[in-house]
This record gives sequence, structure tokens and C-alpha cells, in this order.
Amino acid sequence: MNVTIKDIAAAAGISRGTVDRVLHNRSGVNPEVAKRVREIADKMGFVPNKAGKILAARKQKITFAYLLPSSAKPFFDEVLKGVARAEKELSDYGVTVDTHFFKDFKTETHIKEINKIAESGYTGLCITSLDTPEVQLAVHKLVENGIPVVSVNTDVPDSGRICYVGTDYLRAGKTAAGMANFTTDGNLNILFITGSYNIRGHKERIKGFTEGLDSRSVKYTVIDTIEAQDDDECAYQKSVEYLTKNPDINCIFIAGSGCAGVCRAMNELNRKDVNVIAFDEVPAIKEYMHSGLLKFTIGQEPELQGYMGIQRLFSWLMEEGKRTSSDYITQTIIKIQENIAE
Repeated sequence: MNVTIKDIAAAAGISRGTVDRVLHNRSGVNPEVAKRVREIADKMGFVPNKAGKILAARKQKITFAYLLPSSAKPFFDEVLKGVARAEKELSDYGVTVDTHFFKDFKTETHIKEINKIAESGYTGLCITSLDTPEVQLAVHKLVENGIPVVSVNTDVPDSGRICYVGTDYLRAGKTAAGMANFTTDGNLNILFITGSYNIRGHKERIKGFTEGLDSRSVKYTVIDTIEAQDDDECAYQKSVEYLTKNPDINCIFIAGSGCAGVCRAMNELNRKDVNVIAFDEVPAIKEYMHSGLLKFTIGQEPELQGYMGIQRLFSWLMEEGKRTSSDYITQTIIKIQENIAE
């Protein structure tokens, strides 16, 4: 015998409307009541009718938001292509996606934008944000209020988000270490450039790189780790400063964006001896690889990240949160001059 919403309402001693709101992840229900309803539904063996959910979705508007940095646009343009592809595929089910941007990497800016999402009535959220306690709490509040969240591209794991879609940054860093071992002779004097100290993915790339060097017994010295806000001009200015006052730097590891600025500084200072380690396949990186300034890059399938982020949100809604959503890890792809697109 199939368990119905009416059965659950009777067992819980509340209205069918309240049960319906809980099981369809709509707001307006006391968190303790919502928890009790889900426990009763699980105990009674309630199984949502997925076909019915899909048919119902065709009759109602499902609006997702994607909140991401405004910097690093060549990369995130590719992510947004994937978002647009998923939106088109799901349009028959009433799915639309609104895009919103963080203007900087300040924690307070990210919290402000997340709170705006909470007040805007969105059905779900994909987010590329900082991994700080304050951001974790803001995301957790969204989830508690019935708005499912998927981390895309970089993770915020202790936030209650339903899953992460993106690259394995630790593996990418270790892969870069292996490639650097093949392309560099002697000791490495490394300048690390990150977008923000609070971007989890960037920290994991750096950690993976140093762990990879250690595992290969490569001798190295870390000159410094600096922020460049994923901005080419900032990366240029910082590179000029550090290469001028530290001429022994022979390796610059760019954990995020800013490669065009770093390479511009190298050209101006005639420091083509510096081994630059960069990620992704944005136009500037392709240009410098074909010119020979970069020996390799490591891709992470950004279009697929955007696509799967939206698909994971939709699937979670169709399953009514009954099934745990697993992380979706995109490939770590080594690109050299011979196999990177023009």
C-alpha cells in the first residue's frame, strides 16, 4: 500500500498542506515540525512519485540562482555556457536560472549577496563562494529554510550544501607538481599567487603542489604566497614587484586567475626563465602556450561544472531530497602546446 501525504498528516497530527510544504521543500514551516514530518515519512516508507513530480514541475515555475565571482570572467564564461545548456534542457519543466555576481572577495560582500538570495524566493542555488565560517553559516541558513544549495567549482563543505560539482583541486596541484618535475631543473624558488586566501580550491591546489613536490623529493623554497583577487592587473603589479626584489624566483604558481598579468610582467622584465604554472584553457593561457612562455596547463571542464550544478539541483528537487546527492568531480586534464585548442 502506497503511503500518501494524507497518511503522513494524520500520523503527525497536522494539516496536509503543511506536510506538502515540507515534502516539497517550501518555506513557512517550523524547522522542528519539518524535521518531524520527514522522520515520520521515512518511518512510514513514503516514496515520492517521481513521474508525478516531473509532471507537476511542468505546471509551476522553478527558478534557480547562480551566485559567482565577477572576476575571472573568461573562465566563468565557460561555466555559464554549461548553466545555459542545462537551463535550455530543463525549460520544459519550468526551470529558469538567474545569474548574480560577487563584486569582490570580502566575506561581508558574499554574505550580503547570499542573504539577498534568501529573500528573493528562489527554488535553489548554485554558488561559487568563499569557504569561511561566516559564509558557511549563511549557506546553512538557506538550506534550513528549504533552499537547496550546490557548491560549483570550489567547495563550501561545512555548510549543509547538498553536493559539490567541480574539480579535485588537490589532485590538480599534485598533477602540476609532477609536470613541474619534468620541466624544471634544480631547486625551485616559488611565488604562489592565489585569488583569495579564503578560496578553498586555490588553497587545495597549493597544498597538492607542495605535497607532490615533497613526494618526489624536489627541493624548493616558498618565497611568498600573495593574493591577486583573480585580477590580471593586480597579478601584473605583484609579479613586477616580487620578480624585481626577488630575482632568484624561478617558479610562479598561479592558483586561480591572473596568468595574463604574470606573463606580461615576465615579458617586460625579460624573465622568460621563470617556470609559470597555470590552470584552465582561457584565451590568454592558450596564447602564451603557443608562444612558448607556458609549458603546460591543467584543465577542469568548466562548461560541464555549470551544467551538472543545475542538473544536480533539479534532480534533488525531483527526489524531494530523499536521496543523497553525491559530488560530481570533473576531469583533471593536462594540456600542452600540441593538444590545446587554438
